[in-house]
Amino acid sequence: MEAQPVSSLLLIMNCVKYEYKAAKQRESWLKDLQTPYYHVLGNLELEANYQFDDQKRILWVKTPDDYNSLPKKVLSAYAAVQQSFPDVQYIFKTDDDQMLQSNNPNKFIDNINKMLERRMQTAKIHYAGHIVDVPKAYLSQYYRIHPELPKELPVYVTKYCSGRFYILSMEAIAYLISKRELIFQEYLEDYAMGMHLHNRYKNPILHLDTDIFFKDMGVDAETETDASISS
Repeated sequence: MEAQPVSSLLLIMNCVKYEYKAAKQRESWLKDLQTPYYHVLGNLELEANYQFDDQKRILWVKTPDDYNSLPKKVLSAYAAVQQSFPDVQYIFKTDDDQMLQSNNPNKFIDNINKMLERRMQTAKIHYAGHIVDVPKAYLSQYYRIHPELPKELPVYVTKYCSGRFYILSMEAIAYLISKRELIFQEYLEDYAMGMHLHNRYKNPILHLDTDIFFKDMGVDAETETDASISS
């Protein structure tokens, strides 16, 4: 059976304070991107739960716009896409400080879509990214980078994909939305998604070397890649 084209959408977590980072992305790797994308911002004053600004490529969600509320913002954005784009099969998530290291961003996305298409012929992938394995519970030290976080923040045994760039199927997202109350209590967004995602969507997790394809804004990569990805 011939593989069917995959429909994907890119969400980039942003905040009003760092809008200049979104502008830098729009001026670089997002400039000619053919895949639909939105920068996600929080605004508690919204009348509705979300609002799409297609002209500015912004998705507003009715959440706080601070770092500690990132799990709420991300899951609310997923819910907005679920309700507004019924044909989308996968959401690609990244952050406003990430720069794609490719001369051809469309090729990068196209290669991922084709890989997901091929995997549908055997076992559909629901979760993909740079896998972080937590074999033993520990207290997060991330407050040293983000002092607004609690100092007593446990990270429990799980596997999750780094927030730099990961992929979720809409089936996986539907499950995460059903765990909204638990996820809204979390602080670490990428960990929260992996922690509360049922194992049936994590077997297997497809590992992607996202540290090769994305670099933090302001960090120059030694070499650029054509972002070729294989399954």
